[in-house]
Amino acid sequence: MATRRRVVLENAPIPSPFPEGWYFVTSRKALVEAGMIEKTWMGENIVAWSDGNGKVCVSGAFCPHLGADLGPTAGGRICDGRLVCAFHGYEFDATGQCVATPYSPPPTTARLRVFETQEVAGLIFAWWGIGGRAPQWSLPDDVLDQDGWTGLKIRTLRFPGHPQETTENSVDVGHLRYVHGYDSVDRVGRVLVDGPRLESDFDFRRNRKIAGTITSTFEVSARTRIFGLGYSFVEIRERSIGMDTRLWVLATPVDGSLIDLSLVSQVREIRKPGRWIAGLGFLPVKLRAPIMNRFISSQQHRDVQQDVVIWSRKQFRSRPLLCRSDGEIMPFRRYCAQFYPDPGDPEIR
Repeated sequence: MATRRRVVLENAPIPSPFPEGWYFVTSRKALVEAGMIEKTWMGENIVAWSDGNGKVCVSGAFCPHLGADLGPTAGGRICDGRLVCAFHGYEFDATGQCVATPYSPPPTTARLRVFETQEVAGLIFAWWGIGGRAPQWSLPDDVLDQDGWTGLKIRTLRFPGHPQETTENSVDVGHLRYVHGYDSVDRVGRVLVDGPRLESDFDFRRNRKIAGTITSTFEVSARTRIFGLGYSFVEIRERSIGMDTRLWVLATPVDGSLIDLSLVSQVREIRKPGRWIAGLGFLPVKLRAPIMNRFISSQQHRDVQQDVVIWSRKQFRSRPLLCRSDGEIMPFRRYCAQFYPDPGDPEIR
């Protein structure tokens, strides 16, 4: 009798810690308040600032003259909308060009390495291209109406991880029950892919305590739109209250090991709540949405902390052993492949 050999599938790593795409840098509000921001982003030291006309520049953090660090902690500053190097006073405009020095005409070849930027609802993103190539696609450019919406509430967590792993949660409906305690999770339609865009919609029910004492059931519809692995936008409708929420989940590699996961939320004005949960209906209208935004932001932060325990310790499985109910994990993986270098393409090696 012939014996059957057990086949062991090889486990390959994710191709790169820095997939191509648009990644969050900062909010315009934070940039205006700080004047200039420095950070490690996609394995690069960068600075961000805006000129007198509001044009944002995201550039490498080192001066092309003699390599000085341009960040504010090293003495870099903004003067009349220009970035000024603390070492020799070279001045750079928002295109990255050196436009002045204290002692001679500026060298025309002195330019900063500048990253293309795009702004969505006051959130500033920069493009990371394979081999430094220009943007291959854009984030949605439709203007999101801000009338009646709260300001943006931003929370950021840093942990060992990868943006593909965090974004995979958008199609991993099963984990919503076992990790976060969602009930009656139902996929709405199929996962749709169109180039860099992926759509994933689902409904669910959730029981949560409000104000630490009152348990309420929330009936939720979530409409998710993903563009690459650094931008996930979720439009959430809580049906029993009649509350609309926007949620951005923005995963940004830091140094090839750590990622920053920024959760950004805002809630629309609630004029006639379907339920007066925890006294919501007794509050002045102008206070309802801000209070609910704080609650939702806090809840999302707790949810992600549950995920972080898993993400920061898990091992990526390139050939996962899936069951039928796991659904769209492999279609999602095929979607992700477009954001990594093609080993056979000499132009982007």
